[in-house]
This record gives sequence, C-alpha cells and structure tokens, in this order.
Amino acid sequence: MISKAFQKILTQMSENVDYDMGVLDYEGYLLASVGQVPSIEETSQMTDERLSTTEDYYCNGYYVTAIGVNNGINYISYVKGEGEEVQRFCHILKIALENMELYYDEKYDKTTFIKNILLGNLLPFDFRQKARELHVDVEVLRALFLVRIPSEADSAAYDVLRRLFPVSEKNYVINISENSIVVVKEYKDEVEISELEDVAKSIVETINSEAMVKANVGISSLCSDVGELGMCFKEAQVALDVGNVFEKEKCIVSYDNLGIGRLIYQLPTTLCELFLKEVLKKGSIDSLDEETVLTIQKFFENDLNVSETSRQLFVHRNTLVYRLDKIYKITGLDLRKFDQAIVFKVAMMVNKYLKSDPMEL
Repeated sequence: MISKAFQKILTQMSENVDYDMGVLDYEGYLLASVGQVPSIEETSQMTDERLSTTEDYYCNGYYVTAIGVNNGINYISYVKGEGEEVQRFCHILKIALENMELYYDEKYDKTTFIKNILLGNLLPFDFRQKARELHVDVEVLRALFLVRIPSEADSAAYDVLRRLFPVSEKNYVINISENSIVVVKEYKDEVEISELEDVAKSIVETINSEAMVKANVGISSLCSDVGELGMCFKEAQVALDVGNVFEKEKCIVSYDNLGIGRLIYQLPTTLCELFLKEVLKKGSIDSLDEETVLTIQKFFENDLNVSETSRQLFVHRNTLVYRLDKIYKITGLDLRKFDQAIVFKVAMMVNKYLKSDPMEL
C-alpha cells in the first residue's frame, strides 16, 4: 500500500520538525499521519475545499496542499500551523510525497500499467507478466471511451470522471494529455453498441453539468484481452477524428458505426482529388450556395422523396425541382437518379475530408 510509503516519509520528516501532519486520499480517508489527527469533520472540509480549487489553502488551522502526478490530483497533505515557515515546509513535503507517488505508480499502480499499454510502452511478452503481478485480469471484456475536453478543464473533468467511474468497480480513468482522458470500463458479458453509447452520453452530460464544459467521446469496439487496449485507444482516436470531419454536430462517435467515413478517411488525398475531378466535370461543390446545400441535405434525409422534401423546406414542389435542375447544371449529377445521388453523396464527404486538412488528422 502507498500509505506505508507515505507514512515512512512523514515519520522521517517528524524527526527534524515538530508539526502535526498527514496525507488524505481523494475521499478524505486518512492514509498516514504524525501527531494529532484531524477530526472527521475537519478532513471532510479539507477534501470539500479541494474540489473547488487547485490552489493551496488554509482550513481550520491546517495548511492544505494537493498531491498529484500525471496531471491528476490523487491525495492532499496537511500541516498544522500558519505562516511562511509552515508553507515552505508543506511545499517540501509535497515534493517528497509526489516523488514517492510517481515511484509507486511506476512500480505498482494498475492505472499506470493500463496507460503504458494504451501508449504502446509495453512489449506483448511483458504486459502479461506485469498483469499477473498487479492482479489485473487479462481476458475480460473491456470498452474504451476517449474523452476530449478543452485543455483548461482537464482537472475538473478528470475529477468528475473519477467519481463517475470508481476504481472499486474495476474502472480506470487515465489522463493522456491536457485535453484527452481515457475511461476503460469492464463488462461481464457482451453489450450492445447502444449500451456503450448510453455510457458515453452520461459522460457528456455529467461533464457538461458539473465541469461546465463540452466533451466529445469516441467509443472503441469491445476487446477481450487487456493487451488489445492499445488498439482500442487508436480506434477511439479514429472515431473522434472521423466524426470531427463528417459529423461535427455529434459529440459521441462509435468506431463500429463510422460507415463510409471510415473508408474515405483512409484514402490518399491525391486519390480523393482525382475522384472529385472525375465525377464533377462541370463544377465544384464549393460553388453551391448555402440554400442549395440545405436543399441537398434535406433531399438525402428524405430518401430522394421530392414531395416530402418540399414539404419540410416549405417550398412548392416545382421550386424544389428547379433547384435540383440547377444542381444538375452546376455539377453534372442528377440527384433524382439513385446512382448519381450516391456519387454526389460520396463526393460531398470527400470534399469535406479534403477541406479538413487531412495531414493534421
């Protein structure tokens, strides 16, 4: 237990200073202490205050400091007393505790082990042995959710996800970068995509309500081996990247539901450009005005039904036919013919892909 490591540091510190001090976990549970121990009410106030600020602060005569590595706040330390001398000592204690946490995480922590698999830092023959040492089930169904948020909200969003997916239920919440957090969730049986999407929806809604930021979630396919999580991470990244190109209005994208966007995303840009030149001999899609683009979208949404499309657009049927004729004159494709409508739909998606600057994806 890391509490033993923390206790050793506090005991060593107490040999040189005469302060009451200790370390609490995220929920206010006392992990290690020297001297007088705060009451349950006092530790509860310390943790409650930590949820509203990342700065050091005084609480009931204790100077409180957040302890965390890898962009996460996992513990808080306290030292009883006030003044600059107490603050300096608390910062020294913070450095010692964070170094111990980093060492402990690298050697023992399951979350760090999972993170190393995600980032490809473990060889296939290494992770199985490490999994046995850490008592991590290898052959269990897991799904991965990649959550992207504004970089300035990473700490708040991480705290929200830690509460939403407790470690006790064999979940892992991992900070990957300033704007990316991974949630790995374990399942006992096969689940439908709709159930995974419900989990992603709860992530988006909770972060929006508690952290007050917008989140986008990419969902991987299910994997049955812990070593496949690296592949799942790449799948979730692809899901978000493809969704950002073709379905910007969606905040939840599943890798298993990418459709034709998956194919276009994997095509070389030169091939995409040749395709547009081939099928749009008369003119470019970019030459179509906003009203015409809206007409096309509604026409596709209504399965090429002229009557229903004109009704939803509140225009006369003849007006819609005139617009479709105009599109044909500009592009050379008649959207009333199924095969040409398919070509035009793909051309619109390819055009979106090229305008998204694929080299940056």
